[in-house]
Amino acid sequence: MKKALPWIGLLARLILGGVLLVAGYLKAFTPDKSMMAVRAYEILPIWLANVLGIILPWLEIGAGLLLIIGVGIRYAAIFGSAIMVLFIIAIAQAWARGLSIDCGCFGGGGTVDPSKTRYLEEILRDTGLALLGLYLLRYPVTKFALEKNRSQIRTPSQGE
Repeated sequence: MKKALPWIGLLARLILGGVLLVAGYLKAFTPDKSMMAVRAYEILPIWLANVLGIILPWLEIGAGLLLIIGVGIRYAAIFGSAIMVLFIIAIAQAWARGLSIDCGCFGGGGTVDPSKTRYLEEILRDTGLALLGLYLLRYPVTKFALEKNRSQIRTPSQGE
């Protein structure tokens, strides 16, 4: 099982990193839609929702790239898990308050017909992604990562 951990980590890195990269990319070049999606949750003041709508896609792209290439794995995994937990909270509160919105996770967002909401699916998806981030936090050494774990690097004083 121990030999499988780096391969599982690679899969976790690619899935979480890929989702963050794609989600960020789909929002980064349509800031008006991204800001509208954040405002639709009706949690933050409008000015803060707008700032978050502009900045968040670029943070997602950055974290996604770091995970995919395997640099700063723990930090990117912490960000990925934390952002997924925040998304779960935001989606759950929208659902609980009876808002009919698209999550805006992959572009779009805003008010939708109540029959078009997919809150449970979105919460389950984000829970799975948060768990991948937690896995990477616990087991950051993965296959094909540019970053090498310090415990793997042997110094001449260690008998080489």
